[in-house]
Amino acid sequence: MREIVEEKWVDCFDRVFEMSGVAGGDLVAVLSESQSRQVLVDLADRGLQRRGARVVHMRVPSPPVTEPVPVRSTGASQAFVGYDDVLAGLGACSLAVDCTVEGLLHSRERDALLQAGCRVFMISNEHPEILERCMPDPDLQPRVDEALSALTSARHMRVRSAAGTDLQVDLRDAPVRGGAGFLGPDDKVAYWPAGLCLCFPLEGTVQGTVVLDVGDVNLTFKRYFETQATLHIEQDRVRSIGGDGLDAELLRSYYAGWNDPLAYTVSHVGWGLNPGARWDALMMYDKNQTNGTELRALAGSFLFSTGANEFAGRHTGCHFDFPMRNCDVFLDDVPVVEQGRLVAAR
Repeated sequence: MREIVEEKWVDCFDRVFEMSGVAGGDLVAVLSESQSRQVLVDLADRGLQRRGARVVHMRVPSPPVTEPVPVRSTGASQAFVGYDDVLAGLGACSLAVDCTVEGLLHSRERDALLQAGCRVFMISNEHPEILERCMPDPDLQPRVDEALSALTSARHMRVRSAAGTDLQVDLRDAPVRGGAGFLGPDDKVAYWPAGLCLCFPLEGTVQGTVVLDVGDVNLTFKRYFETQATLHIEQDRVRSIGGDGLDAELLRSYYAGWNDPLAYTVSHVGWGLNPGARWDALMMYDKNQTNGTELRALAGSFLFSTGANEFAGRHTGCHFDFPMRNCDVFLDDVPVVEQGRLVAAR
């Protein structure tokens, strides 16, 4: 598939920016790096100009490789490290559109933008066809709001599965986040594609076992599990990884390659709400064409993630997102997901 500007994709970007409240005369910054997917930068520019926004571009060189392992799908771009003085000046912008390769979701630089008074809208590093297919749906927002409310008021989460998962999470004071793929009037951060709710557990609040079963997804590696791998978690940390197959061996190898204890810590937990997200979509694209973000939002999936958790004071470049199928998710013993299907509000 060619990566060129198509008018239909300009239409998509125009609609997403309209949903996010971009209006004529707004000053909007597009952030990118030398290795950014250029078609996304161009589409963002065209879509913003359609809205009548005043567009400025900030493009920096992609940073040198500093880690001993390949880095993908971290949500913690290093591209703007050292540019805090420039980012502080973006407070005059009503919005920063993030087109960096890894995204600024878990980076310190995202906080610098927010502190400057600039909202942040992240566009996942996907082929535009994926963004077109995963257009935000305003009708999904009430479902997201309902789930966020339930997660905010709950004190305890339990996750179980027939494969052997039994995870306990203390939710008290855990920051809750989520979205439907666009910026609402009160939102500071959003990303596209989306459609999920999650929380960032605080230090030492996660215990139990996570069994990554056949058909679950390793989004960092952009592959489905073909053999089981078991994560044994104590005090918020993966203490061991069980399993005799290739998937478990790959996990053990990659985690160890970081030589970073924070790589093994829990980042966030939650569940997907987007009925338009496809579990099988990863099969249809080459790895350079997709970031796999839509699979984080699979309706009824449980999302377990390790790595950066800024709310627990942990920053690491190692990040795994594991969308899991066929799980039961309980909030204070009330089911919100049963065997991988969303439970209707009662």
